[in-house]
Amino acid sequence: MWIGVTPRFRRFFADLQLTADQVEDGLTKQLGIRQCLQRAYWGPTTDNPPGFLVGSWGKATAVRPPNDIDLFMPLPIEVYNRFNGNTGNVQSALLQEVKGHLSGTYSQTKMRGDGQVVVVAFNTVMVEVIPVFNFDSAGTWLMPDANGGGSWKKSNPNAEIYAIDYAESVANRNVRKLIQMMKVWREHWSVPLKSFQLEVLATSFLTDYAHREQDFFYFDWFVRDFLRYLIAQKNTYIWAPNSGDLSWLGEEWVSKAETAYGRAVKACDYEQDDFVILAGGEWQKIFGARIPEYV
Repeated sequence: MWIGVTPRFRRFFADLQLTADQVEDGLTKQLGIRQCLQRAYWGPTTDNPPGFLVGSWGKATAVRPPNDIDLFMPLPIEVYNRFNGNTGNVQSALLQEVKGHLSGTYSQTKMRGDGQVVVVAFNTVMVEVIPVFNFDSAGTWLMPDANGGGSWKKSNPNAEIYAIDYAESVANRNVRKLIQMMKVWREHWSVPLKSFQLEVLATSFLTDYAHREQDFFYFDWFVRDFLRYLIAQKNTYIWAPNSGDLSWLGEEWVSKAETAYGRAVKACDYEQDDFVILAGGEWQKIFGARIPEYV
């Protein structure tokens, strides 16, 4: 029984991984941006300029093909003091200055200042540059938010990584696999949940899940039971590790999760009876063609 589960989910997971060319392209582009802003704010360029990846690339939860790369770009505290001493929306002014420095190097590339980031829209991938200032030794950074007249926000991206890494250590490194798969569901059905919300929920689910130490052979149950867990979280708050804020989940996504759960239940029954193609058809209703129908 269950002859199709392991090869199906193993192939599904493999299809989600960034290719070597995509990784090289993304890393090359973000390095160029870091070196450009190093020249503008820190002095001569080096092979290892300030800056580090956050978001899905920083947490190793990105799915092929990559949509964007989130880059934290530390700036000297003197820059913060220079802007914060002015009046008006100083956060917007900072983003525009960073955009101006980048425009000098990437004059043929579309870019815009957008809320908390400067978006550099390369042809192959978009890099979202977030200028930040060191806030404390615990890994907290101060970042601009130009929305609503402007303010400074705190963010600790390491807290997100630590939470996922801990869950990986007790769940046989299944957390990132489940996150990537559920991101495909989110994209395929335009589910109104944020990526970090899915990540926090998947991390919380697998930390205590009874079968967390299993492998691909249990991933049909992983998906089914996570959807059931997800539905139970409607109209609740979750804690966002990076900001320490509470994030409201609401219920706009619940009908899509309930539909997916019903299909996952049926798919699991088919998998148990080795109706491989029937199971694949149900999984494709959840994830689209990226998960194989026949194995």
